[in-house]
Amino acid sequence: MFTFMDITEIKKDREALRQANDKLRLAVAVRDAHDAITVQDLKGHIIAWNQGAVRAYGWSEAEALTINASDRIPKELRTEAMVDIYRLSLVQKLEPCRTQRLAKYGTLVEIWLTSAALVNEEGKMCAIVVIEFKRPEQATVPFGEELLKILWQLVRMRLLLLQ
Repeated sequence: MFTFMDITEIKKDREALRQANDKLRLAVAVRDAHDAITVQDLKGHIIAWNQGAVRAYGWSEAEALTINASDRIPKELRTEAMVDIYRLSLVQKLEPCRTQRLAKYGTLVEIWLTSAALVNEEGKMCAIVVIEFKRPEQATVPFGEELLKILWQLVRMRLLLLQ
């Protein structure tokens, strides 16, 4: 006697579990990366700050969530940064560039920076993710579509918690 069983649901569950594990690994990589990874809303409020940012700049995550991203930009570079944000809204990703940021006690930190727009379901830019590192060859986090999807999910979860 033979018994047949529909394993479609089992296969779907396995695939969903595999995808969840992939996303979890990427989220852990972002959290534990040596690169400073931050997310800010369109008004410059920092809404995510990883351990790499803590090490690079000295602010704890709790402290960073109370400051505006523009406060970390030297005054002489703020106009250029605003132009970059406008360019980002048009192209959704900027190539790495060399710049400076301010650390907690006013120290200037030389960095390479790359950024991308996080877009909502309607395709509108709603936040900006920034990855900062000392030299381009030292970047430890792959900057691709999957990373942006994970960061968008994390931002949405954080925004829901703040409501």
